[in-house]
Amino acid sequence: MSGTETAPENPPPPTHDDYGVSDGEWLRIDWRERLHAVTVDSALGETEVSYVEMGEGPAVLFVHGLGGSWRNWLENIPHFARNHRVVALDLPGFGASPMPPLPLSMKAYGNLIVKFADQLDLDSETALVGHSMGGFIATEAVIQAPERFSSLTLVAAAGITFATIPQSRKEITRTALKLVLPLAQSRLERNLGRKRLRSASFKGIIAHPSMISREMLWELGSYGIKSPGLLQAAYALAGYDTRDRLGDITLPTMVIWGNQDRLVPVAAAYSYERRIPHSELHLIDDSGHMVQLERASSFNEILEDFISRKN
Repeated sequence: MSGTETAPENPPPPTHDDYGVSDGEWLRIDWRERLHAVTVDSALGETEVSYVEMGEGPAVLFVHGLGGSWRNWLENIPHFARNHRVVALDLPGFGASPMPPLPLSMKAYGNLIVKFADQLDLDSETALVGHSMGGFIATEAVIQAPERFSSLTLVAAAGITFATIPQSRKEITRTALKLVLPLAQSRLERNLGRKRLRSASFKGIIAHPSMISREMLWELGSYGIKSPGLLQAAYALAGYDTRDRLGDITLPTMVIWGNQDRLVPVAAAYSYERRIPHSELHLIDDSGHMVQLERASSFNEILEDFISRKN
């Protein structure tokens, strides 16, 4: 045999490393013992907010995205609760939080986050972490109250990508969603029960749905499109432009993104990094929009390092 090795004609497919790997800790927790509710008076009016809380130490506040709930952080809450007081809420109109008395808006949601943190006595050393629409809302919160939090993490944050959507397109989209959502909701249970349909249902937000556990997909889907605030929040998000105010953010900021995000393309990550002073960007390979659960180990390690350095 020759001492010179040549690459095979058909190289093996790339490995996914830790993709979809879970330590299963979230499955061993009785979450009913962690569930709480508090009444918050904010720009959304006086409304009940459901949340989970776990752990002690410097606080971390997690904010979910459109169609989400606190369950979007199931792979992250137990990890950070080892050294932190972790709080993850259901935004009004999502999860177990009812619709508020006043209309949903990104600005009002930002105020709700500030008032919620006040209500729970989360101190100014709290690290604020927002995913997708929750990231957009988090930018509103820190712009409105610059001294309220100690750091900001934007996870696949919406906002920039949808900032220039015209009013006419918003109206067409809203009309379409009104027609489609009831059908999607009626098919949800069936889709979750069948592997191929389950994967197809999540392919827009998860890079490899078949590699995510059925239990996790059920937790995501069971609260997603059933949320009463979904349509109103989506309408409020589209066309709301904060790009000229992102430069006002003075907190240490990290932007973290999956480089296969189909819902909010990675170009938005670079835009956030460019517009927010002193921010840092981390891209996680082979991961989609739900990067915090697709590659939970990598995500938790990066976020833990950032919080420990900046807080």
